[in-house]
Amino acid sequence: MAMANLNKSQDIESFIKKNTGWGVPKGRKAIAKKFVFKDFNAAFGFMTRIAMIAEQMNHHPEWFNVYNRVEVVLTTHDVGGVSDNDFKMARIMDSFAKKFLT
Repeated sequence: MAMANLNKSQDIESFIKKNTGWGVPKGRKAIAKKFVFKDFNAAFGFMTRIAMIAEQMNHHPEWFNVYNRVEVVLTTHDVGGVSDNDFKMARIMDSFAKKFLT
């Protein structure tokens, strides 16, 4: 996998404006979102599918799950902030979340 490039704050702001629910967590060079599903099964199903993609990408999210809620933080430790890999993972998460929310 090619080395990830650090995105500028303008790129992050543009991403956040175009992608509902994503924000910058306080004190972090990252993007974050809270997903709320109908139940634990849907939340865990979402996490399971994302875990398989994360392994393929070798790009693993920081996440926290309680019942139907999954809180995600994406950052690329190798570059010390948000890379294109984080944007790609966020878009994949949004796409999969829609399948579990409907």
